[in-house]
Amino acid sequence: NSSAESLDRLYPTVGSTKPPRKRTTSQCKSEPPLLRTSKRTIYTAGRPPWYNEHGTQSKEAFVIGLGGGSASGKTTVATMIIEALDVPWVVLLSMDSFYKVLTKQQQEQAASNDFNFDHPDAFDFDLIIATLKKLKQGKSVKIPIYDFTTHSRKKEWKTLYGANVIIFEGIMAFADKELLKLLDLKIFVDTDSDIRLVRRLRRDISERGRDIEGVIKQYNKFVKPAFDQYIQPTMRLADIVVPRGSGNTVAIDLIVQHVHSQLEEVRAARAALASAHQCHPLPQTLSVLKSTPQVRGMHTIIRNRETSRDEFIFYSKRLMRLLIEHALSLLPFQSCTVQTPQGHDYEGRTYSGKQITGVSILRAGETMEPALRAVCKDVRIGTILIQTNCNTGEPELHYLRLPKDISEDHVILMDCTVSTGAAAMMAVRVLLDHDVPEDKIFLLSLLMAEMGVHSVAYAFPRVKIITTAVDKKVNDLFRIIPGIGNFGDQYFGTDAPPDWSDDEDALST
Repeated sequence: NSSAESLDRLYPTVGSTKPPRKRTTSQCKSEPPLLRTSKRTIYTAGRPPWYNEHGTQSKEAFVIGLGGGSASGKTTVATMIIEALDVPWVVLLSMDSFYKVLTKQQQEQAASNDFNFDHPDAFDFDLIIATLKKLKQGKSVKIPIYDFTTHSRKKEWKTLYGANVIIFEGIMAFADKELLKLLDLKIFVDTDSDIRLVRRLRRDISERGRDIEGVIKQYNKFVKPAFDQYIQPTMRLADIVVPRGSGNTVAIDLIVQHVHSQLEEVRAARAALASAHQCHPLPQTLSVLKSTPQVRGMHTIIRNRETSRDEFIFYSKRLMRLLIEHALSLLPFQSCTVQTPQGHDYEGRTYSGKQITGVSILRAGETMEPALRAVCKDVRIGTILIQTNCNTGEPELHYLRLPKDISEDHVILMDCTVSTGAAAMMAVRVLLDHDVPEDKIFLLSLLMAEMGVHSVAYAFPRVKIITTAVDKKVNDLFRIIPGIGNFGDQYFGTDAPPDWSDDEDALST
């Protein structure tokens, strides 16, 4: 492209972008925390609980764009902002992950330092825009992993969820009109060119296996001209310019104050959840196992504080089996005719779905897996780990492993106790993120509080809620009254902290 055509990338005509790329796998593990401070851990992957009383995200994520020349200190500034924000969930997304896949000829040019990685055409802007749009909505995305040694994408991709704040940094962060629309705050890090050259030499030699001649050749041929032609002109598009990069603490403090003011609305979401539709009749999507003398007798045993752990486990397993059998009876069935061994026709029923998948909310939810396996041949199992944030009291997703093509299955979501229902709602939202239809999700719990039933049913009116009993009250610590205690600790023989709730292993309600 000519210089005029390349500069035109800064002001392209508005056109449609490619749709988000479809996920090829549903398995992921959250990335290690970006920062560990003396007071807290700041996570860079996971699912934050931003839901209003309708179960939808209360506000889109706040996206900060960080632009500037190569080695200007963008990542350092981003880290300082993250640490000062005091927000538990942050995604730091680097533009370096989105280099285009090179042709064989381009690979050869890159090997001899003759390929221009500092040109707008080197980046996959369609994928960047699609990814940021999904992250901004709180959805999961797959991020390519770029190998700077071989100048190619690795086979594996990493999975990220949206967060309270998303920081997108890169040399061309402001070089696309559609991308600019997704940025709520644009920051340009302005650092002296000599300092940037020294930093680039150190980084490319020590981290990327380059030699000094190659680095200098690439800098003079591509990096410096690209900065003058494509990057520096975007400084005028920035809302804030930070001279001296990470050394400018005054500018960083002002940025943090502005972001805090934008996040105030999110903090009220949990209060809205707790009060939503709590005085209404129990929903029609709720199915309670018939309270026969046998069922009530088992409840009497597992609710009794004097019951031994062996008896608690034995009768809990019996109840789980009955609960799962009851849930399976609510699956869709269709008529079919078979021949008996005597040669006569029998008008029967057969499951009309494709497959059944069980998903347990760790830790206690996995205790229901054996009962599901016992009555459901070849059932697939997935797991979700949700833990409470001790500072905010909110449930947070830390790990998930779901079978491929789960979107085509009926999903049995297992959580032993549900009090206010926020942890269960997060798990449902995760399944919806993986394209499981809402009406194919069955939430199973041995015991639920009315508050939890209402919250889940109001947020997700097509999810089927199935339990063996519903208690009316939840106390100030979100424990079900009269309740069953902390199921996970009684089952596994562990002790819970005194402020933990009845929800799955002290998952926040």
